[in-house]
Amino acid sequence: MTEVDFYVLADGAQKSRLRFACRLADKVFRLGQRVFIHTASAEQTRELDTLLWTFQQNSFVPHSIVQDAGDIPPPVLLGHDAEPEASQVLINLASDVPLFFSRFERVAELVNTDNSVRQQGRSRYSFYKERGYPLRTHEIKS
Repeated sequence: MTEVDFYVLADGAQKSRLRFACRLADKVFRLGQRVFIHTASAEQTRELDTLLWTFQQNSFVPHSIVQDAGDIPPPVLLGHDAEPEASQVLINLASDVPLFFSRFERVAELVNTDNSVRQQGRSRYSFYKERGYPLRTHEIKS
């Protein structure tokens, strides 16, 4: 059964969620697992694509947007309107639960202190809880 982790960030800026998504994708990639980052829009996908190249000096996270991935996709894929092949980890930046979430071993939900993001996070938490998925919450200070 898919395990769901909620990462609650202390910062309310939209960029904080994107930066944390990059850090988490980097960590999961270094553990040898495949990642799909589900974004809220094409604009957010492009922003995250750029950020993955620049978020940390001397860091390289092999990634691609789903439509540009080719026959042999890199370990980290980004998309907002695609249903990816199953990977180990789904990082969700969208406001709703993706229909394909159960194809993944783990789902990472990123929530910050912005009121609308927090409210949407609560709604997703209730969705998973009502369906019996194992839930964990992690408070992230920086």
